[in-house]
Amino acid sequence: MSQFEQAYNQDSKQNDQHSKQNDQHLNRYAEQLEQLKQQGNLRQFTANTQQGSSIQLYDRTNRQINSHKMLNLSSNDYLGLASDLSLREQFFDETPNDLRIMSSSSSRLLTGNFPEYEQFETSLSQAFHGRSALLFNSGYHMNIGILPALSDAKTLILADKLVHASMIDGIRLSTAKYVRYRHNDLNHLSQLLQKYHVDENFDRIIVVTESIFSMDGDETDLAELVRIKQQFSKVMLYVDEAHAIGVRGEQGLGCAEQYGVMDEIDLLVGTFGKALASVGGYLICHAIIRDYLINSMRPLIFSTAQPPICMAWTNFIFQKVLGLNQQRQHLQIISQNLQQAVLAKGFDCPSTSHIVPIIMGESQKTVEKAKFLQEAGFYIMPVRPPTVPQYGSRLRICLTSRVNQTDLDQLVALL
Repeated sequence: MSQFEQAYNQDSKQNDQHSKQNDQHLNRYAEQLEQLKQQGNLRQFTANTQQGSSIQLYDRTNRQINSHKMLNLSSNDYLGLASDLSLREQFFDETPNDLRIMSSSSSRLLTGNFPEYEQFETSLSQAFHGRSALLFNSGYHMNIGILPALSDAKTLILADKLVHASMIDGIRLSTAKYVRYRHNDLNHLSQLLQKYHVDENFDRIIVVTESIFSMDGDETDLAELVRIKQQFSKVMLYVDEAHAIGVRGEQGLGCAEQYGVMDEIDLLVGTFGKALASVGGYLICHAIIRDYLINSMRPLIFSTAQPPICMAWTNFIFQKVLGLNQQRQHLQIISQNLQQAVLAKGFDCPSTSHIVPIIMGESQKTVEKAKFLQEAGFYIMPVRPPTVPQYGSRLRICLTSRVNQTDLDQLVALL
């Protein structure tokens, strides 16, 4: 056998071995996927087309509509702005062609700091009592970057048990020690603060929570949280308003505005991808914190900035949101009505907001109920573990200002 043939055979054997190893890896993943399917927890993308408050699903292969129109009760478009065609037309009518830049092509620290960024940060600063504002590519991008940048080995993070995955990931990426307090149990938080505030190993304690929680739709008592914070000199508050910005407060600036504590929260963050019909995240803070993050926050420093046109659009929408009190009031009324109706039907529903979960427990039962409601014309998605605790599967209803009471009365009758 020639040297060439020997080398060829050896390569073939190695390729066969690598192929078998790859098959073994794929088989393991396939088994885990099958397990998820059997448990009713398999997730898949759903292709759809949307118009106004309605949604239709379509076949991804044939691009054909394969469902009737349904009322969309799974959208975070809380004020109906993302689906408002007239707003888009107005924005593009008012935006000169030379400002329609579709890529920043750089991080903000290089050549990506376009005027649209600074104009929008100025708008936010003016609305939030003159405090500094800093923009981010997304809420996730924001939450995985701020906490690691501001923390060190002398930092303790006390986080609500149910904070969003992005905040959990940010905590894990930090060098801080962390402890999770019982969900919305501010007495437990106070006990932990009393314990750790005298610990000389920590010179900073950051309390992390959401104002409105994304799965239960319940709220933190921000006024009480601020009162507790003021008793402990080491404490900083980090509050995520992702589901409150736009829909709470006189100007829609969130629960912090609603309860009069905007100036008392050290790190007030939120997103634009929900009620504000855009994409990205923001931080309201002291000017020193802003400058420090520009010099230390890795996702900010090493990411290409959003296109300037996105900043211009978000600023345009933000100005509209400040005056949408009628939509906020309507959303509050239908939310309270649905919460009461769900409880009257005998379901567990901890919500005090426009996010109204119907907790059913078992995953397969929840999936089947969601399909039944979709067939009846209501697009409601099941939420299952690991997003929620085991046996905490639920139908998660996200109300928007486009939904009317008649629609909800019809839905409740089907529960």
